[in-house]
Amino acid sequence: MATAIEIELRPLGPADAGIPLTSDEFEKADYDEGYRYELIHGVLVVTPPPAEGERDANEDLGRWLRNYQDDHEEGSALDLTLPEHNIRTGDHNRRAERVIWTGLGRTPRTSGRLDRRDIPSIVVEFPSVRPADQRRDYDEKKIEYRDAGVKEYWIFDRFRRTLTVYYWRGKRCTKKIVSEEETYSTALLPGFEL
Repeated sequence: MATAIEIELRPLGPADAGIPLTSDEFEKADYDEGYRYELIHGVLVVTPPPAEGERDANEDLGRWLRNYQDDHEEGSALDLTLPEHNIRTGDHNRRAERVIWTGLGRTPRTSGRLDRRDIPSIVVEFPSVRPADQRRDYDEKKIEYRDAGVKEYWIFDRFRRTLTVYYWRGKRCTKKIVSEEETYSTALLPGFEL
């Protein structure tokens, strides 16, 4: 098992999967490039990078968001969008495929003291076909993102060819499933249509 001293001296990598870490240790550590790192239930989880289909879809979404930001008259509602970004959710540190901040009117604070960070308005996932990944994205992350203060959670399921949107108004959760023939819009990004 790696000790705190070892963690400070070298980057963490795939061989370190399963070691216990605190959220603060996770955020301070250096990591080998080319892998995804999450902290779940106090344990370091290391996974390979996303598959080509997921990366391509995420790149398309990023391009559409940037085009909206640059070209739409209400594009200033989009403050920032980032692919592959870690979000602290309680005791977990989840790797989201894309995060979107809206309505701040400034560049969001994405790191530093936890109590000063801006929570993304929208978190996006592109789940794989594995049942464990589907359960994690549709069930576990939905609750964690809600509890963190995320306003909408988008799940692009390329296998079902749907977009599932969860949004919260207080404790009330609404689920909307959008087929590939339909259009989705949100008040968080006025004038943006998927």
